[in-house]
This record gives sequence, C-alpha cells and structure tokens, in this order.
Amino acid sequence: MTFEIINYCWIIIAFAVLVVLIGFNIRAPYGRHATKEWGPMIDNKWGWVFMELPALILMPLLSFFGPSPKTDLTYLLIGLWCFHYVYRTLVFPFKLKTKNKKMPIVIVLSAVIFNGVNGFLNGYFLGYMNTCAIDPHAYHVYIGFFLFLSGLYINRSSDRTLISLREKKDGYQIPSGRLFDRISCPNHFGEIVEWIGFAILAWNISALTFAIWTAFNLIPRALNHHSWYNEYFETYPQKRKAIIPYIL
Repeated sequence: MTFEIINYCWIIIAFAVLVVLIGFNIRAPYGRHATKEWGPMIDNKWGWVFMELPALILMPLLSFFGPSPKTDLTYLLIGLWCFHYVYRTLVFPFKLKTKNKKMPIVIVLSAVIFNGVNGFLNGYFLGYMNTCAIDPHAYHVYIGFFLFLSGLYINRSSDRTLISLREKKDGYQIPSGRLFDRISCPNHFGEIVEWIGFAILAWNISALTFAIWTAFNLIPRALNHHSWYNEYFETYPQKRKAIIPYIL
C-alpha cells in the first residue's frame, strides 16, 4: 500500500510540474534554449550521460536482485528498458553534432532525480512487488510490445533526421519528411508512445507512473520547441502541430 501511495504522489507531482511549465511558459534551458541564467554549466554530452545513468543502473539491478520470481515477461521488460537506456545514456550523447554546447547543472541534477525515481519505482516493482504472474499471451502484452517498438522507431528515426541536419553546419533548419510534416517534435511523440507501450506491456502502477511523467515532461518541451520554430523561421509551416498530429 505504501508503495502505491508513493506512485500516486509522484503522479501528482507530475501534474504540478506540467501546470507550472505550461502555465508560466518555462523553457527548460537545454539545447537551443540553453542559458547561463540558470547557473553553472556542464558539457552537453556528459550532462546527458549523467542524467540518464540512474535509470540505466537502478531498474535492472533492483529487478534482477529482488526476491520476486522472474518470468519471461520480467526479462522482456528489463531488456526493453536497457535497450532504450543503453542507447540514450552511452550512445546518443556522442552522436550529437554539437561543439562546446553546455547545459545548466541544475537541469542535470533535476533529471538525475527524475530518472532515479522512475528507475527505482519500476525496478522495485519488478524485483520486490511482482508476485502475480501475467499471462505472456495476454492481449495487452502484444499491444504494448507493438507500441513500444513503434515509439522507439519514431523516436530514433526522428533523432537521426535532426542530427543529419546539424551535420550540414548551416545553422538551424526546418526539419521535414515523415512525421516532421505533421508535428514539430516527432522524437518526443515517439518517446511518449514508447513508454505508453511499456506501461501497457508491464501492466503495473510504476510503469503507468513513468508513462505519465514522460508525457507531462515532454509535452511542455515540444510546445516550447514549436514556439521557437515559429519565432525563428518566418516560413515555418503553419499547419504543423507541436507533438500530436492534428491535435496539439
């Protein structure tokens, strides 16, 4: 019961963060929005590594070494989690075509807390609370797995498009093609779909909590990016939405 309350409190905090970020139009100072006004800075690439590392470490360790019985689904969830976070922590930062870019340390520390809590909650559930076996052939397993892989593909292919634009070294450009013709941030959209799929696949409170946090964290970022595109480019497509095609 206490563990569920912790998850519910974390969800409430997610709602509060969403309201504050959108209500006060706060732009998280990283990437194109980076500013020294947020205090001391750290190298952008190493900041990414430190931010993502807690999730990569905590979730698999707690899941593996906890006393709960391990099932095929447990190993699948750990594998998908690691597949995402090994790339996000150890590969993606060093693919960025940025030089001398920095991010505020306060953003890194807040992300460490975010990833640490979510990594802990998901790992603790699988390692210590997962006493009821889920039928591996249940319909939600297939739906969740499909959504996870779909979101993963959208996220990574969109990241590749953005990175390729930076390789041209012509300054900021308007991305186009595939979902970029519909929304400004298909990379964020893909990550939200990915973790919704994970939550459906896992079918537990911690995975749902993480999916909610992911959406409430990335939606304000996408809105900020969308506003920036419209401010920076006079010819930016007006029919393009921020993160959800035709809706938002």
